[in-house]
Amino acid sequence: MSSPRNILVTSALPYANGSLHLGHLLETIQTDIWVRFQKARGHQCLYMCADDTHGTAIMLKAEQMGMTAEQLIAAVHIEHTRDFAGFLIAFDQYYSTHSPENKSYSELIYQRVHDKNLIIRKEITQAFDPEKNLFLADRYIKGGCPKCKAEDQYGDNCEACGATYAPMDLINPVSVVSGTKPIAKKSEHYFFDLPACTAFLKKWTRAGHLQEEVANKLAEWLDSGLQAWDISRDAPYFGFEIPEAPGKYFYVWLDAPIGYMASCKHYCKKNNLNFDDYWQESSKAELHHFIGKDIINFHALFWPALLKNSGFRTPTKVHAHGFLTVDGKKMSKSRGTFIRAGSYLKHLNPEYVRYYFAAKLGSGVDDIDLNFDDFTQRVNSDLVGKLVNIASRCAGFITKSGGTLSNTLENPALWQLFVDASQSIATSYDNREYSRAIREIMALADDANLYINDKAPWKLAKQEDQQQQMIDVCSLGLNLFRVLMIYLQPVLPAIAEKTMQFLQCDLTWKDQLMPLLNHAIQPFSPMINRVDPAQTAALLAEEATPSEAIQTQK
Repeated sequence: MSSPRNILVTSALPYANGSLHLGHLLETIQTDIWVRFQKARGHQCLYMCADDTHGTAIMLKAEQMGMTAEQLIAAVHIEHTRDFAGFLIAFDQYYSTHSPENKSYSELIYQRVHDKNLIIRKEITQAFDPEKNLFLADRYIKGGCPKCKAEDQYGDNCEACGATYAPMDLINPVSVVSGTKPIAKKSEHYFFDLPACTAFLKKWTRAGHLQEEVANKLAEWLDSGLQAWDISRDAPYFGFEIPEAPGKYFYVWLDAPIGYMASCKHYCKKNNLNFDDYWQESSKAELHHFIGKDIINFHALFWPALLKNSGFRTPTKVHAHGFLTVDGKKMSKSRGTFIRAGSYLKHLNPEYVRYYFAAKLGSGVDDIDLNFDDFTQRVNSDLVGKLVNIASRCAGFITKSGGTLSNTLENPALWQLFVDASQSIATSYDNREYSRAIREIMALADDANLYINDKAPWKLAKQEDQQQQMIDVCSLGLNLFRVLMIYLQPVLPAIAEKTMQFLQCDLTWKDQLMPLLNHAIQPFSPMINRVDPAQTAALLAEEATPSEAIQTQK
């Protein structure tokens, strides 16, 4: 074992104007597995997240629902917290960006970069809704494409022909918010001078903090020249007002990643820990961000540049992952494949999808497909047919024979094979190569089942002179099951908990793995049921029913 590490881990913050869906869960499950693994190995590892609560979309959604923005984000926080818990996501702190800590650190970071002359003020022209008295982001304007004339296109690019354009170039543009025609209006905005950080970012992005394919993509942007980053928005806006700039607010993407710091600060205050140990420039702790590939620019350009120029440490690693598709297609409400977290939990066990994602996730940014036929087959084959089957085949014979495991290992070489896999599997987890870890674990499960088949304890049980041999075989089978559950505990925490109750032991992965000898166990109870295809059909049928659209963009 290496010396203990001190690690702070974050997932991207889900936006607080809609329900969680399985795309969110792909990320938090990936992160949760990594955090649980680190804790199982004896490392100090904290997992921070929060609702991302600011922006025009929150303000408009609250207005649409006849409530204040604060009421909306409070209601969404309850729902998000419930659904994450339903998927066994073990945050150390799940907070909100609408917090005093986040306001404080947003103002501090802004002031420090301002003092370094990295804030530029310049006048820009934007589309403006005169009825709502609101500047409009591109997605709040629709009209005809100026190139191909396709109607009902958003204000930045045409889905029909792929053309890009300025929103006011649309044919007959209208505000999505009020239905009125927008006008062009000037306003002074505040920009972070990202181009001034180019030299630092060229070095930082190539210093091992990012996956190679991500670093290569960022190199294209860096080489073509960065643009100053607009960090302000005009009132009305739900967020934090910029100090000494009445009517100007921090853009949601300025304070969202600062929410990681705010969550950590809140946790440290509650638990008597030192915030600076994690965030000061000389920090020896590790900082790992898990994010989707669509927000790489915010986390690997803007964020490290802000941190570096405000006297804080930069991330150790930014781990980007791909998107989730369902049955080979982008998640879609109309096709019934936009799977909300709460809907999934009504129909299916959360450990099914935790295992399925783990079996498909690697360390790259490839998309992951949730194919429900494959999902059903893999869960039933691996978790029920291979893994839990080992325990269910062996436990009854031990219980009938007094409930105590043998004091010898019937096949020491097979036991050693399982123990020797520890380092390889641990390395795969640490490198986020979960699919490789799962393949190795399931190959061991095959070995255990083959051993039990060959020894056939059900035949030994019928022979009076073979009773001890039967106990020895089943005892080794249960010891092998325990090792598999030690390796799978980060993925299957609920089954791990049932295993500890059944075997009356812990599932420690910190030390040399030792067998349970002459050890009393409890009677076996079923740990997981097979997936019934009717369950997945019911889930997809529910999600195919029209429901309120969920706006997930900021």
